Amino acid sequence: MSDNVLASFTPARREERAYDRTFRVGIIGTGWIAEAHAESYLNQPDVKIVALADLIPGKAEAFAKRYGLADARCYPDHKSLLAGEQLDAVSVCTYNTAHAQCAIDALAAGVNVLLEKPMSVTVQEAADIIRAEKQSGKLLSIGFQPRMDFNMQKIREIVQSGVLGKVYYIQTGGGRRRGIPNSTFIEKKTAGIGALGDIGCYSLDMVLNAIGYPRPLTVSGYTSAFFGQSERYQYPDAFHTAAQNAARFDVDDFAAAFIRLEGGVVLDFRISWAMHLDTPGDTLILGTEGALRIPSTECWNGTVGGPMKLYTDVAGLQTVTELPIIPDEGPGLFDRKIRSFLDAIESGGPAPVPSSQILYNQAIIDAIARSAEAGKEVEVVIPDV
Repeated sequence: MSDNVLASFTPARREERAYDRTFRVGIIGTGWIAEAHAESYLNQPDVKIVALADLIPGKAEAFAKRYGLADARCYPDHKSLLAGEQLDAVSVCTYNTAHAQCAIDALAAGVNVLLEKPMSVTVQEAADIIRAEKQSGKLLSIGFQPRMDFNMQKIREIVQSGVLGKVYYIQTGGGRRRGIPNSTFIEKKTAGIGALGDIGCYSLDMVLNAIGYPRPLTVSGYTSAFFGQSERYQYPDAFHTAAQNAARFDVDDFAAAFIRLEGGVVLDFRISWAMHLDTPGDTLILGTEGALRIPSTECWNGTVGGPMKLYTDVAGLQTVTELPIIPDEGPGLFDRKIRSFLDAIESGGPAPVPSSQILYNQAIIDAIARSAEAGKEVEVVIPDV
């Protein structure tokens, strides 16, 4: 029986395509995440990066030189880029608090948008982005590259197959024993939210996508910043000492929540940039007919930490089926993210990671922050869009 179960979850492969047309692409924000976007765009035979924008003088020019983009025009902000170019798409790679305005303006200019995670800082911003998307008729996809991981896709396939029965409880999360970033990540004025938005959005998406993104109802949340606000656990960067970074730190480095979802599902969640553990635990999906254990990773990186285990009863016998790791062959996750975005533009959609789903993800993050501040359970607010 175990062999039969295993055989029913064999990996699928997706054909990578290129088109006769050339996609004219701009990148808004040239920080470190933009490097991954640029490298992946340069791996596509039908893409030309024609424009870059960054608020810091000289930064876009240095980026263009580093990646050999001699023909790319550089702009001091996203508005001048959008006004000065005829583009097929932009990647929005700015710090978090600028995501919403850049995405809204790009959509209003008639440009397809690949928006880096988190989608926004607040759920109201997420709703505003979706309204702009609907008004523009253009494609908006959110940059959740873990969706492209074959093992992540297998989690959804297992749950949707019905082998677990009705899912009623999920435990998920992840973190790093020491993994506090610097730069714009640690200040509320640029990041808005900390670990909760940086890697928490990925962890939430892994399980919410698997169960079909039910509507979130209530949240009891907690956040803290014991490590980020201590210079013992901060690191110097090119511009600040460890003590200065600790003084700047005003976002969360740990978050936890108990989330009630429509359909009687409860979600026990925790995420961390720093703690005295290597992991806060495996992901567990419990159903009435079976359960799935997804091993965690020591540094949450958007995949699984080892072979998954499927627990079921067969003819009165308790069985465990080990699902081996699917080899990550072919293009990397970022290349698949970029390629799926371009394919969706060419075909007219749907978006690889649709905003309608990530609105719920953002609403949960928003509610965790509000609940933590209020010190009590709150209702999840999802604006009409």
